[in-house]
Amino acid sequence: MTLAELNLDLKRLPAPLPLWRAGVDATQWIVAARTVAQSGGRLVALWGCDRSGGADAALAVCAAYAVKEGLVWLDLPMGDERIGYPDLAGIFPFAGRMQRAAADLLGIAATGHEDTRPWPNHGAWPEGYLPLRRNATAAVGSMSPRPLQDYAFVRVEGDGVHEIPVGPVHAGIIEPGHFRFSVVGEKVLRLEQRLGYTHKGIEQRFTQLAPLEGHKLAGRVSGDSTVAFAWAYCMALESAADCAVPQHAQWLRALMLERERVANHLGDLGALGNDAALSFGLAQFSRLREDWLRLSQLAFGHRLMMDCVVPGGVAVDLDAAMRQRIQHQCDAIEAEVGALATIYESHAGLQDRFATTGIVAPPLAAQLGLTGLAGRASGQRADLRCDQPWAPYDSLGVNIAVHQNGDVAARVAVRFQETFESLRLLRALCDKLPGGQVRAAVEVPREPAMGAGWIEGWRGEVFVALELASDAGIRRCHCHDPSWQNWPALEHAVIGNIVPDFPLINKSFNLSYSGQDL
Repeated sequence: MTLAELNLDLKRLPAPLPLWRAGVDATQWIVAARTVAQSGGRLVALWGCDRSGGADAALAVCAAYAVKEGLVWLDLPMGDERIGYPDLAGIFPFAGRMQRAAADLLGIAATGHEDTRPWPNHGAWPEGYLPLRRNATAAVGSMSPRPLQDYAFVRVEGDGVHEIPVGPVHAGIIEPGHFRFSVVGEKVLRLEQRLGYTHKGIEQRFTQLAPLEGHKLAGRVSGDSTVAFAWAYCMALESAADCAVPQHAQWLRALMLERERVANHLGDLGALGNDAALSFGLAQFSRLREDWLRLSQLAFGHRLMMDCVVPGGVAVDLDAAMRQRIQHQCDAIEAEVGALATIYESHAGLQDRFATTGIVAPPLAAQLGLTGLAGRASGQRADLRCDQPWAPYDSLGVNIAVHQNGDVAARVAVRFQETFESLRLLRALCDKLPGGQVRAAVEVPREPAMGAGWIEGWRGEVFVALELASDAGIRRCHCHDPSWQNWPALEHAVIGNIVPDFPLINKSFNLSYSGQDL
């Protein structure tokens, strides 16, 4: 779809990405959502704000949409939270959980939304506690805790139907999440997730930090995507401050992002082999990933490259010798991954477990808003590096990996293809890295300002919305992980499969618990 189809008073914000913003009323809010959906656009994120103390209405609900020209940020002021705002879950199903989170965190509710169960609030918060309200920190000390509440899981009735509760504490070292299976024998009729066990107060913590320090917290939203989140935060701050990032730093950011992508794909490909009883695959990919992380430690001072993306640029430069070493590693890794790809594709037992398991067909993927690598494995042709290729991707020509089958095998194939493509990009980034400074000074504005960051992380599109106050502090920072879109799709992917295949299906998505529970 195009901006003109929205028929709104959109204003372009200064940003390295194409970003427009508009204030809307309740009617425009719902009409815009329908227009975006009908025209093939996407809802990227939905969140709420408390702007009390400023010139604007105290509370607002916001939505970010992906359209043909870029990103549109819509803002619906709410004079009274009791009035609510129009429900978007009937248009974008995954919006329901984000609306439930906004209700728990800010007390603003979507009118007409059928599912009013709490999401991050598991019942232990004091009655009336709204952690993202401006006075929340001061008020919580005077509140009394209340007993834990039972969660109303949806019950499936019928002959032979029984429930299997799994989690929230698991046998491995994964983060906590509760999975409630309704099954007949071993066949899954329904899966319902309950997340929110890792609520950390990150969004409130942002308001207590100086804007030039916020990138450190953003990089810890989800540790496996530290580069993507830190880059998105810095892009948002640089947008609000109208700061131009040196070309040299832009290329180094992309180099780190592609290394992050490869590291995660290597880890997942090994784990997927192991979940299908090919322990050889786990051993080989674990070895490759360890070599990869060790070189990242040498090059950037941290295995995950944490705190290397900073406002205005990057914290670490690479000399010619290190760039050559990275290129040589790409060559060596590519050869080994190519050999392993042949083994995976020709292994009958592995393909028997992968093929036709955990299918999300392309029409369902489109309806559910499946995004990132999981979306591309289900025919959703969306990758910001191709669709909105700002520097340096505009000069690299990224090749998108898309499959139609939507099963575990397709998600494995996308990982292999994206690994090879990232290795190609890394060689090009090292070979053509322009000279110049690694960092520009960022002057935080002394008046209210807004900015957004939008990055194609390894899991999918990472989004950060940042609002600065008149005192040069952070009024609101919302970080959005693509897992918000993809967790609901996982519930559908499991239906009709057997319970023992759930770990394999779950790993093929590899969604973030922490990233969607701030």
